[in-house]
Amino acid sequence: MTADRPSGRRLRADAQRNLALVLDAAESVFAVHGVAAPMEDIAKAAGVGVGTVYRHFPSKEALFEAIVVARMGRLVDRARALSAAGHPDSALLEVIDSVVADATVKKHFGDALLAVGIDLKSSGRMAAAAESLRAALSELLIAAQRVKVVREDIDIIELLAVLYGLCSAAEHYGWDAARRKRALTLAFDGLRPR
Repeated sequence: MTADRPSGRRLRADAQRNLALVLDAAESVFAVHGVAAPMEDIAKAAGVGVGTVYRHFPSKEALFEAIVVARMGRLVDRARALSAAGHPDSALLEVIDSVVADATVKKHFGDALLAVGIDLKSSGRMAAAAESLRAALSELLIAAQRVKVVREDIDIIELLAVLYGLCSAAEHYGWDAARRKRALTLAFDGLRPR
């Protein structure tokens, strides 16, 4: 979430702090109580008035979108940091592991956005965030293929399909850490060169 207003002016320091508190609280409240949790609960968890929540997010849909965009941004940042660290042999697999570990909450947010009429593909902010994530994953895939830890015949579309399948299964079956590790081991074996 940007610290700018739609008009382009920067938010005051206290408004930036409140915005961060609201986003963190909303993510926690939705993770525990689901996306039907009232905005009042988010305000209470953030330690701000409900008017502050609505000032930043005029609707629950806007709040959902901001959370999903922020989550994608964190994944992009992580992917770029791992790429810059120069460990192409493990970077892609670390990002996949982190996405699948977070699948339940992320899936609920995506479903909630779709249910309230925000198409993840048509929302400008969502489309930009999704494209940034796709580009970061593509970069990791190519780097992993260069050092021969991932098959050369896999493209980004196939990688995203594998990732989507893992996330859907993790969410549907409520995988614990051991089950997730086993599923990822099997998937990673399929990604490795023969």
